[in-house]
Amino acid sequence: MLNVGVVGASGYTGEILIELLLKHPRVRISGLFSQTYKTRAVGEVFPQFSNRLDTVFCAPLAKEIASVCDLVFLALPHTISMNYVPFLLSRGKRVVDLSGDYRFKDYRVYEKFYGVSHKDTSNIKKAVYGLPELYRFSIKRAKLVANPGCYPTAAILALAPLVACGIIREDTLVVDAKSGASGAGRKLVQEFSFCEVNGDFKAYKVNTHQHIPEINQVLSRLSEHTVDVTFVPHLLPVERGILETVYCFKKPVSGRKRGIPGTVRRLFANFYETEPFIRLKEEGSFPRLKDVRGTNFCDIGIKEEADRIIVISAIDNLVKGAAGQAVQNMNIMCGFPEKEGLL
Repeated sequence: MLNVGVVGASGYTGEILIELLLKHPRVRISGLFSQTYKTRAVGEVFPQFSNRLDTVFCAPLAKEIASVCDLVFLALPHTISMNYVPFLLSRGKRVVDLSGDYRFKDYRVYEKFYGVSHKDTSNIKKAVYGLPELYRFSIKRAKLVANPGCYPTAAILALAPLVACGIIREDTLVVDAKSGASGAGRKLVQEFSFCEVNGDFKAYKVNTHQHIPEINQVLSRLSEHTVDVTFVPHLLPVERGILETVYCFKKPVSGRKRGIPGTVRRLFANFYETEPFIRLKEEGSFPRLKDVRGTNFCDIGIKEEADRIIVISAIDNLVKGAAGQAVQNMNIMCGFPEKEGLL
């Protein structure tokens, strides 16, 4: 059995991680850590775990975490994980970080968008971006996995086949993204309270969101050209789920690479043929949030026209966008069946 700990276990992502790990046949929850709820029983904070898990939240002290865990999930706010990672790696622990602290290969990009100096630039080079559909073989060998953001997960999976095969103009990419309020975390913030969100719908951080450079970084690697998406996130008056509509224009036929399948849907089917958590909708059908709620699936629908392509993707921001993808990465890192604990 693998001894697993969750740091930041009292947040929304931590709650889902606990649920998934309880069902996993190859792991033991050996520590749950929370500064806010230290010394309180997990069943007191999350009543659904009463009589299922008798663990008490502990203060998130690095030495204590390392003493009881083989693998650690860091479900912490951005800018906090880098205080833990160097020590945990030095003690031979494997880490899946769900914050943005290790997603960027250029620490200057991180500092620009997150507004702080990075304290652990040496380990940035060791981190593997944890999108299994693209980086599975690197994840297998990784000691530190940077779990992708929820918005980037849906956007990259919607665009990867098109960008990798060079059939679209990279300067035309528009991502219209919509998320449930749980994407902001469990902290008390007025603008995400029920009375503020209910009955409303708004855009925010218009083309300035911190997930933009994360999307651009991955797509630029796939394209071998600089990709700069236009990204507009919106806050939905629902609890959870992300739906993204991506608009792009095709390159002229003469500019396409050879070997492209005859239709875009066939291209996606080939690209994701062996992926256990990608589901392509039938022609003319498109995903919705109810299809993916509570699952680790990313559902994708495609509309191909003469000169443009529209792709719609949907995920549960707390599962495939966070905790579920983190468990998927753990399975790959540890040589477990990839779907274990997730279906």
